[in-house]
Amino acid sequence: MTSLEWVDQELENLKNEGRYVPIRILETSQGAHVKIEGKEVLNMCSNNYLGLANNPEVKKAVVEAIDEYGIGAGAVRSIAGTMEIHMKLEEKVASFKHMESALVYQGGLLANLGTIPVLVSKEDVIFSEELNHASIIDGMRLSSAKRYVYDHMSVENLEKNLKEHRKEGKRSLIVTDGVFSMDGDIAPVKEIQELKDKYDTMFYVDDAHGEGVLGKNGRGIVDHFGLQGKVEIEMGTFSKALGSMGGFVAGSQKLIDLLKQRARPFLFSSALNPGDTAGVLKSIEIMERDDSLVKKLWENANFLQKGFRDAGFRLTSTKTPITPVVIGDEKKTLELSNYLYKNEGVFASPIVFPTVAKGVARIRVMPSAVHSKDDLKRTLEAFENGAKALKIM
Repeated sequence: MTSLEWVDQELENLKNEGRYVPIRILETSQGAHVKIEGKEVLNMCSNNYLGLANNPEVKKAVVEAIDEYGIGAGAVRSIAGTMEIHMKLEEKVASFKHMESALVYQGGLLANLGTIPVLVSKEDVIFSEELNHASIIDGMRLSSAKRYVYDHMSVENLEKNLKEHRKEGKRSLIVTDGVFSMDGDIAPVKEIQELKDKYDTMFYVDDAHGEGVLGKNGRGIVDHFGLQGKVEIEMGTFSKALGSMGGFVAGSQKLIDLLKQRARPFLFSSALNPGDTAGVLKSIEIMERDDSLVKKLWENANFLQKGFRDAGFRLTSTKTPITPVVIGDEKKTLELSNYLYKNEGVFASPIVFPTVAKGVARIRVMPSAVHSKDDLKRTLEAFENGAKALKIM
């Protein structure tokens, strides 16, 4: 047996268990309709909430920035990679989020990996939501802080953990997703903020799926709950509703100053490309200008979710446009996804373990502001056809 023969067995196990997910290759720009394997399909699984990934204004801004600043930043931010356009974006993000300052990272995952280990270390303690994103979990591991996991959406269980373990750490951090990407539910941020004050702990919200979706003009979950200035650290991404690439952390000026001295992705990885930076700037400007895209997103989401429920499909308790259609069995979920793609021309990827727990496999349907009503009706009809053909319902 060679040193890598075990890989064959691992792949075979994934296929036998219904957990080997095919990766489709898009041959066109991101949008409501895309081309895969030479045919046009309806795209129902992208995070491009507002359609900004292919927006003409955004594309024009990217091209102009490349003409002015070039393709790459050429260095890490702390040496020679901080460009004027990075500073403009950080000022824009801070203003948009009603925060003193902001720091732009190369991605949302790097924002969590870079920030959490600066906030807490091995002498400290973290209270983490049960269904937090993998990037939060990795950031906590890198911090070496003691970790306690509280039950999903349970303020009561969080307080129980705080009572029992808060004093074990010199510093303390509560960290939660704002919107949970696999279920679509919204963290009880207002109640957590009250516990934060009661137990003298920092509060960190990962709002990757709240940007462009919740709050005034898509400002996110803190704005949604009217808690501006009461949550110390807001993290978000630019790769979903804003249609580009990158991530950020917003907070006090002093916190951002410290992150610039300590955050490893800032210190050891080249800066976000100028084109991506310009694209995000333009996306935020479009969102600030009016809320028509956000309103259209919610209109489409409400229509689609009502249609699924009326047809008898099982959805999660989603409170956002994220629309998880729960099938349960993992092989059946893959079969339905393949049926939709091959027979109905609907691209909707399966979500299976370990992304979600075993037994709750699903197809996460993602409506956007650029889908038409006909697109949504076609999606509902396709799911009904697939469920009947595969005897799922």
